[in-house]
Amino acid sequence: MSNMNFSSSSGSGNASRTFEFGRTHVVRPKGKHQATIVWLHGIGDNGSSWSQLLETLPLPNIKWICPTAPTRPVALFGGFPCTAWSDVGDISEDAPNDVEGLDASAAHVANLLSTEPPNIKLGIGGFSNGAATALHSATCHVLGLYGNGNVYPINLTAIISLSGWLPCSRTLRNRIQGSRDGIRRAASLPLFLGHGSADDVVAYEHGENSARTLSAAGFQNLIFRSYNGLGHYTVPEETDEVCRWLTANLALEGLRLN
Repeated sequence: MSNMNFSSSSGSGNASRTFEFGRTHVVRPKGKHQATIVWLHGIGDNGSSWSQLLETLPLPNIKWICPTAPTRPVALFGGFPCTAWSDVGDISEDAPNDVEGLDASAAHVANLLSTEPPNIKLGIGGFSNGAATALHSATCHVLGLYGNGNVYPINLTAIISLSGWLPCSRTLRNRIQGSRDGIRRAASLPLFLGHGSADDVVAYEHGENSARTLSAAGFQNLIFRSYNGLGHYTVPEETDEVCRWLTANLALEGLRLN
């Protein structure tokens, strides 16, 4: 496992905020390197805790990159500063979205993926606020643009959202349907969404509504899994399903003995 430090702005050219990202933890593949996935933690967490979990998964062909979000005031907690990929005021479809913060985090993730070898498949996954950022990155990839209109440079091949929600959901369908390339990319991008029925932080209905909105917007290769009685955390049943899904969608070879 290795560590890196980065700082980033939202890439808008006249950004009003600069975001100082924390330490990045990297889990090296134990077998042939076929895919790299950036994994984004939830609010108040850091990259280290998820890297320790991801290191235990039976996915030897995946390199995991686990960055740490900037520390910022979060409106949901009365402005208390904690690590977060974007400001969150209220978790609902009608809540205002911190597009500048989401774009800055999506740009940071794109920067982390930009140095991977050309034959490596690239993905983004996350939990809670990290999952919302992963889904924002998915829409950036599909539209070819960040929320601020700048070009999005990364070709993504897998998105995982656990206990998350879809930001900027109200306008998504119209934005994608207005782009021929967007329609094509949305149809082919594999998405896995998982959500616990007893989630008391990000209500189950937000996960379900996000999946419904994505499907209606043209994301045809989408799977939504609900976990009965699961709160705002993950369990082996869910991570096992993610492992099977990644292995199938990324055509991973496992540990091959030659």
